[in-house]
Amino acid sequence: MSTAPPPPRVPRRRRPIRTALAALISAAVLTALPACAGPPRGGADATGASYALSAGTPAPRGEIDSFTWAVYAEPPTLDYTMAFDYPQNTILSNVCESLMRWTPALTLEPGLARRASNPDPKTWVYDLRPGVRFHDGRTMTADDVVFSLGRQTDPANAAAWAQNFQNVAAIRKTGPLQVTVTLKKPDSQFPQYMATAAGVVASRAGVTAAGADYGTTGGLACTGPFTLGDWQKGQSLELRRFDGYWGSRAKAGKVVFRFLTDPSARTNALLSGEVDGGYLIPTESYGRLKDSGVGTLYFGEGLSTVNLGITNMKGPLGDVRVRRALSLALDRAGFVKAGLGGAGTATSSLTTRAAWAGASPQVREAAFAGLPPAGRDIERARALVKEAGATGRTLTVATSSIGQDVSLLATAVQAAGSEIGLKIILKSVAPNAFTALFTDPEAREGIDAFPLTYYDSITDPLDLLTNFRTGAYLNFAGYSDKRYDALVEQATAVYEKDRRLRIENELQQHAAAQLPWIPVAEWPTALFLNKRITGAPTTIAYMYHPWAAAVGAAQPGAAP
Repeated sequence: MSTAPPPPRVPRRRRPIRTALAALISAAVLTALPACAGPPRGGADATGASYALSAGTPAPRGEIDSFTWAVYAEPPTLDYTMAFDYPQNTILSNVCESLMRWTPALTLEPGLARRASNPDPKTWVYDLRPGVRFHDGRTMTADDVVFSLGRQTDPANAAAWAQNFQNVAAIRKTGPLQVTVTLKKPDSQFPQYMATAAGVVASRAGVTAAGADYGTTGGLACTGPFTLGDWQKGQSLELRRFDGYWGSRAKAGKVVFRFLTDPSARTNALLSGEVDGGYLIPTESYGRLKDSGVGTLYFGEGLSTVNLGITNMKGPLGDVRVRRALSLALDRAGFVKAGLGGAGTATSSLTTRAAWAGASPQVREAAFAGLPPAGRDIERARALVKEAGATGRTLTVATSSIGQDVSLLATAVQAAGSEIGLKIILKSVAPNAFTALFTDPEAREGIDAFPLTYYDSITDPLDLLTNFRTGAYLNFAGYSDKRYDALVEQATAVYEKDRRLRIENELQQHAAAQLPWIPVAEWPTALFLNKRITGAPTTIAYMYHPWAAAVGAAQPGAAP
């Protein structure tokens, strides 16, 4: 998704998390969402360069011995309680499974739970699949589920997903293959997060035996189509097909993940065949890969937006007129072309259109109809700055070489500011320190804003909109509005999807008017596959879906 590793989604502490690239649906949630539902289905920049979203890749023609995959960083751990970023989840989703499953069409379906029921607003009952085997040879029981979910709530684990459980009163075994979750109050988001790493089930005995080494050495004692194989620290990690898997047999016998931190090295490895595929393709490489003839570059729904995250409302950006002025002055189309390689859509919405796919046409239309235009209005922007008494004031925006989505957006913000009477200083932050902007208030000292890319972990706009609630973990600037907070609580408590999304539309309109973050663009997931392999999903579902099990030979009788 970016020239270099995208900024990680950071652990959610609200009900949570993560984002920005930190930062993953009730009985009603189980309704179907069409593949690539909701625009954008593609886009075009001012020069006519365009992209199109693909619902998927061609089905494999057969099995394959192995394939190799590029990831931009080595996971520090594969403990599912800490799986909050791209590298961890890209790998972990093939080894560990959750109670529910996010499909490539971004809908929910049963996972390790064959059924989820909601007998009353504060109760969720998960009936488990019988005969599911862990990689350590044991058979899954309700005790394993209670233990696994309990690890997310244990303060000693500092779980990234802990606040997804903030409304949980109790997790109990109510049968050999049944677990009942009792909530303190109705929570429409909890059942949706059971399809992410928050809902992973591992063997109690296996995790306990591993102790402090769990996630870094040895196996993961999970149930997925692959087991953890050889991990060469700093170089690569192998997954091996699990022949005792309860579901469809994986088409590849082995997957090798190569840790390639340099974006040029990743691109060259894809072009040379050193690796067979990868997600999060460097934006500046789109053209080379598309025209290379060695494979196919796909784009799929990413549920991702690129934004300018506001971190200080005690200075000029504390006046909403200055925030609106910057929004009006930003050259979004130019940024999409240069920063996102033309693969994106300029937007004035903090939420993606696909996140609203479960809404009725009327609600979906209303969510975007009243938003400010995404185009520029320099004269109006200058007038707002003058009206706010901010002409000549200085703002500091963080930038980094971590990726074009960061560096070129920061440059675009600086250019916009200079046109409307603001002096914007860019403060360069080393790539390895950029992550701290999401997690450490001290790292944000002296910084008014920074580029921030956010992806949804569930197909619900509230995943993003809840971040502006008072005290939310990603509410960096301390934005606070009692009416907004009340609407978040109200939406959270409503299970009926269209009624909930009507409330979320109010949140959408409020956020668009107040701009706690300034939205810039929607950004699709990018995937490259060479001619050896096919079958990988194109959407961001790969974060929590066992995508590698579907990858096989692109041609019948192909060489291993």
